[in-house]
Amino acid sequence: MSSAAPRTTGQDHLWSVDEHLEDILATVRPLEPIELQLLDAQGCVLVEDVTVPVSLPPFDNSSMDGYAVRVADVAGASEEFPAVLEVVGDVAAGQADLLHVGPGQAARIMTGAPLPPGAETVVPVEWTDGGLGEGPVSGMRARALAPEGASGQVRVHRPAEARAHVRAKGSDVKAGDRALEAGTVLGPPQIALLAAIGRGTVRVRPRPRVVVLSTGSELVQPGEELGSGQIYDSNSFALTAAARDAGALAYRVGAVADDAETLRSTIEDQLIRADLLVTTGGVSVGAYDVVKEALSHVGDEDEPGSGVEFRKLAMQPGKPQGFGSIGPDHTPLLALPGNPVSSYVSFELFVRPAIRTLMGLTDVHRPTRRATLRADRALSSPKGRRQFLRGAYADGAVSPVGGTGSHLVAALAQADALIVVPEDVETVEPGAEVEVVLLG
Repeated sequence: MSSAAPRTTGQDHLWSVDEHLEDILATVRPLEPIELQLLDAQGCVLVEDVTVPVSLPPFDNSSMDGYAVRVADVAGASEEFPAVLEVVGDVAAGQADLLHVGPGQAARIMTGAPLPPGAETVVPVEWTDGGLGEGPVSGMRARALAPEGASGQVRVHRPAEARAHVRAKGSDVKAGDRALEAGTVLGPPQIALLAAIGRGTVRVRPRPRVVVLSTGSELVQPGEELGSGQIYDSNSFALTAAARDAGALAYRVGAVADDAETLRSTIEDQLIRADLLVTTGGVSVGAYDVVKEALSHVGDEDEPGSGVEFRKLAMQPGKPQGFGSIGPDHTPLLALPGNPVSSYVSFELFVRPAIRTLMGLTDVHRPTRRATLRADRALSSPKGRRQFLRGAYADGAVSPVGGTGSHLVAALAQADALIVVPEDVETVEPGAEVEVVLLG
């Protein structure tokens, strides 16, 4: 990451959502590419095109268990007048030495096995008597139980066209084709393709390592007993899960008490494993807002160009925010509010795009839609603030979920979208068209 640019705005400057996000994305840079083993590269972004070195499949092969034959030998075959062919042996998947199929002959062939020389088509075993001299069979007997099935005669009850049930060489991809483009996120199908063309490693941008840390002496870990005035720490779990959902390798740090020195020490300890630090809580104007106290002057002397600036944004929820870089590597840090909804909305608007930028993706934002507002009454929004309301989106319409309180976790769990009310709008009537950010 490059050094944070000097900021000239004063403490009283009210930042817009777009200004804050632009500042973040102008500072955060994609991680340097590395070569990884295939499974380690899952979820990472390719940095170069991948060309196919060998065609898939690399040879003509059978898509069925059956018999490899010549077309002329089974022309006109029926149950009443079957074609009787001499079985010259088996062709199994992975077999190198292939039989030759001549006139009046057939080779018993397995799914995935190479089409032997001389054969022109494959007859499924269900179209034959399986070499048993009776009517149609439903399958082959295991070679270990009936080795004689690879010899003798087989009766074919139906004709087959040329190259029926044959998967042609290169029918999936051909040598020289581009298998995957730079910028592709590697999921299971892409990993499978890379393995199929023989790639053991691939050059990617690694998944960002994100450390999530919550603050507050009132926070208790889930599973422990609550004391008087205490609440469970949900923010660090929500943000860690959200970071993983965005594509990061996320690490959750237990809640830190309201002590600036302890917090500063904890953050410094986490720098060794972080490409991005995210804190939640302690960024407002209270006497115990320790994130602000601990980080306001970090880097002023020891690390020129680094430091964290705390801002007020023209948004609701999420007005107090912090952003900057700390440590010798200028690791980016985003300080989010402590209220659960404010924290989560801030993550979606600012942290998720930062993570996606570190990954090297070009499209870093959640998708947006225009939707019809379904509500019992008009929605109100504070003048000069961009409001983000929780909503449920379906079939081009969105309905508010829960109230406007920034502590309503239960309502947040029911939402799959954010309803965006612009800064210059104070009232939105039912039936109006609104912008929604899709979270699912």
